[in-house]
Amino acid sequence: MNASRTHSLTELYRGDHWTQARRLRDAAAKAGFEADLWVASAGLGLQPVSAAAPSYAATFSTRHADSVTTTAEGSTQWWSHLQGGAGRATLQELGKAGPVLMVLSEVYAKAMEAELRAVAAVASEALLFGGVDEIAGIQRVPADAGLRRTLGGTLTSLNVRMAASWLHHCRDGELTSTATSDSWKRWAAGESRPEQHNRQPMTDEQVAAFIRKQTASQPGISRTRLLRALRDEGRACEQSRFANLYKKTMGEP
Repeated sequence: MNASRTHSLTELYRGDHWTQARRLRDAAAKAGFEADLWVASAGLGLQPVSAAAPSYAATFSTRHADSVTTTAEGSTQWWSHLQGGAGRATLQELGKAGPVLMVLSEVYAKAMEAELRAVAAVASEALLFGGVDEIAGIQRVPADAGLRRTLGGTLTSLNVRMAASWLHHCRDGELTSTATSDSWKRWAAGESRPEQHNRQPMTDEQVAAFIRKQTASQPGISRTRLLRALRDEGRACEQSRFANLYKKTMGEP
């Protein structure tokens, strides 16, 4: 971390996923909910998006340059330590205050499994998009790549876009009512289409332009995440070629 300057998490987090996450509050308001947005951070624990923090790089995603651990057990221990020292709240505390809508990847859900089970025991309504396991007391909606054609965006923002779509189907003031669930499932069944990965080849100049644009808008983003973002947009570049172009574009030896 660089402690010389702090930023609000709203400013610190960039990219399609967080752009869509910030819009969730508007979608929740239109559905009749008064919502607060919280961040599950591998560097900070559970924080309100209004909190301030220095720039940092940390993730639970494996095979990543900024990964804080290489095992699921390590991620669980890391999250527990973070929450004990820096977390502003637990999921259980948030669940006691009202309905909870969560958007988590598989690796983050695994790291936070103990908290997910704790919130399931107390929340009046708990809804999870993504995740990895079914937990009694939490209604889980697994990621469906077939919805990306309709919802748009990259795979990294798919779960949060699905969550916003769910909120558009809430009409009765309840997050997980049968009416809302049935309405969304009917819509999703009609819209889901299998994806075909026919990625578009790129020239060296196009790859370099992509790298410059993304690193300017997301300072500190790793090379691995950049390649994933490029492929999520339906474009093709072999890994070793991308690595060489990245080093050349960024002036690395």
